[in-house]
Amino acid sequence: MTGFGPNQLNTPVQNTWLPNGNVFITDQGNERIIEVRRSDNAIVWQYGQNGVVGNGPNQLNNPNAAELLANGNVLISDENNNRAIEVTHTTPSTIVATFTAHGTTSGVAFASRLDNGHTLITDSNNSRVVEVDKHDNPVFEYFTNTRPGSNPAPLPTRAVRLQNDNILISDQFNHQVIEIDSSKVIVASYGTINDSGYSPGTALTRMNGPYSAYVIGDYTGITPPSGF
Repeated sequence: MTGFGPNQLNTPVQNTWLPNGNVFITDQGNERIIEVRRSDNAIVWQYGQNGVVGNGPNQLNNPNAAELLANGNVLISDENNNRAIEVTHTTPSTIVATFTAHGTTSGVAFASRLDNGHTLITDSNNSRVVEVDKHDNPVFEYFTNTRPGSNPAPLPTRAVRLQNDNILISDQFNHQVIEIDSSKVIVASYGTINDSGYSPGTALTRMNGPYSAYVIGDYTGITPPSGF
């Protein structure tokens, strides 16, 4: 049953194992990030007010992802507020940093903290992947809709930095997952650009709206599951 009462969620779009064995759940329809204790499903930490849309303290608008950072804070992709926010993992929580590439992001579908301290943002409505430094200055960007044959608005949803320093992008409505190197060259691709479909036994030729992709065992920029 949809709701925010005991043992209820509304459109959970991401969950992440935490080192302590708990689980982060991005409970999008309830406008909150919750940390759930697996032994009894109790909520032990929450950011966002149940069902309340906003951009003030303890408010979110269509959150799409969250990860626990090495410094103990939490990075939240606050999609429809067009920002990634870093908040303290405390009760109450405090926003300690906001990332918008100086106000240019629109639809922050995903964000992750890189080893160099920068933040990688999937700027979905702008068809862009952008890396910003700690001062929110863009240092790298890649537009997925400038490729020949691209959908004009492919709405990429996930971009993750791999251990080889490449970036894996789920380019949703181009119906592709692509891997680019630091020179912005595509070194691997799955699916056919802007051509949705289903290919039995393989993802190399046809896919339909891939939303999220990772390399198994490669957790760079993502909270490692317990035990890794």
